[in-house]
This record gives sequence, structure tokens and C-alpha cells, in this order.
Amino acid sequence: MSAQDSGVRPAPAAAGAGADGSILDASGVSKAFGGLVAVSDVDFSIPRRSIVSIIGPNGAGKTTFFNVLTGLYKPTTGTIVFGGRDVTGARPDKITSLGIARTFQNIRLFATMSALENVLVGQHARMRAGLLGSILRPPWVGSEERRVREHGRELLAYVGLEPVAFDELAVNLSYGDQRRVEIARALASEPQLLLLDEPTAGMNPQESATLTDFMETLRDDRGLTILLIEHDMQVVMNVSERITVLDHGEKIAEGLPEDVRRDRRVVEAYLGTQGGS
Repeated sequence: MSAQDSGVRPAPAAAGAGADGSILDASGVSKAFGGLVAVSDVDFSIPRRSIVSIIGPNGAGKTTFFNVLTGLYKPTTGTIVFGGRDVTGARPDKITSLGIARTFQNIRLFATMSALENVLVGQHARMRAGLLGSILRPPWVGSEERRVREHGRELLAYVGLEPVAFDELAVNLSYGDQRRVEIARALASEPQLLLLDEPTAGMNPQESATLTDFMETLRDDRGLTILLIEHDMQVVMNVSERITVLDHGEKIAEGLPEDVRRDRRVVEAYLGTQGGS
């Protein structure tokens, strides 16, 4: 299948990763469901090796925007360019193979698979063995399987999961450990851009602080770019280099954390003068 068939196209030179060093650029992105406009004409870019947050009241369109960026939804209008490629409307598996991975607001692990098996699923996009190789099983397939299992264990250790839990069914893990497995699974696809949808939801302050430090480690050690949706304003203000605010699907503010904190429109949205919960 060609890149064009999968919805991935070379972007025009002016629309690719530009002089500002952005890894992703969204221009005029809207998403409508019938008469409901969930995201309206949003322009958005992410600098490479940065940590950027999207915030806004409940129903502001944040997760819908995530879903458009990762191919779960096709935008109604607008273009999305990642790493110089136009990925507007591309399939989620193609976007993953190009280097975008995500976690979900509601954890989506395979409950009756082990922690390690869940991470192996994330490595599928980087494995050579296809259907034919899995059936015929030449020697290199077994070698690849051993290699990815070892890499899976390394990733689980890297995110802080105790080795005793590697073979535990995901459904039996604590909420915090399930979050760690989901992040490890995302890292297994070897992303350049990692999208985290409310990663600290359900965590206590100590766990949230640990995850905040870990996001900075991912950026510094692995060169990742991170985009997160987060309701914990302490986490957002501590970790973000830039914040974008959505309300009723529209971008109402964007800038440095200290500037966004003082923005009148942001205060009104969170207090309910313009936006709602």
C-alpha cells in the first residue's frame, strides 16, 4: 500500500516542520458531529523536545482534538502535518508507525493479558514478522520475539513497575501501575511525539509529582516531545513550557504558563462565565 493510499502525503515545504522546529502543525482544524462542532478552526503547533499542555473545562473539545491528531477521528476541515508529512485523515496505525503514540483518559489495557503482553502489543508496529512469518516461523522470528520480550521488560522497569508485576494480569494491577503499563505500551512503539490524556487522573499528589518528573525525564533522556491534557493545574504549571486553552471547541488562549494563568478569558472559562463543566 502506498503512502498516499494510507492517507499520508508529503507536505508542501511551507507546511512542514518549519524554522521554529515544530514537530507537529495543525491548521484550521475543525471536527463536527452532525450539528455539534466539537473543535472549531484550531491552529496549533508543538515545538520539538517540548512539553505542551492543552487545558479547558469539561466538554471543551480537548480529547476530540487528541482523537483528530491521532487518526481516530477525521477532521471536518483543516490539515495536520507531522514531521513534514501531511497526515490529515490518515489511519491510526499509519500515524503510529510514523512516530505518534498516546494514552487514554480511561485506561485501555487488555484486562486479561499480562502487563508484559500489553507492552508487546505496542511493539507490533516495529516488528518485522507479519502473518506469513508468524505461520512459517523461520529462526529469525523466534529471535525477534525474544528481543521484543526483553525490551518490554526493560520498558516496564523504566516506567517504575516492579518485576513481580510483569506477568500479572492488567486487571489485577493497581490504578497507578495500570497507568505505568499504558505509558510503557506507548513507548514500545518508539514514538517521537507522546500524547498523554489526563495521565495523573486518580493519582495522589505524590504519584502526580513522580509522573511530572518522569515526563521531564522522557523529554531529556529520550528526546521525546510530549503533549498532555491535564486537569491538575499544579502539574500543568510545573511541567508545561506552553499551554493552549480550549473552550467550547475554540482556542481562547495560548502562551507561557504564567501568562495563561492571568488571562481573563481563561479565568472566565474555568469559573463558568463563558465555559461550563
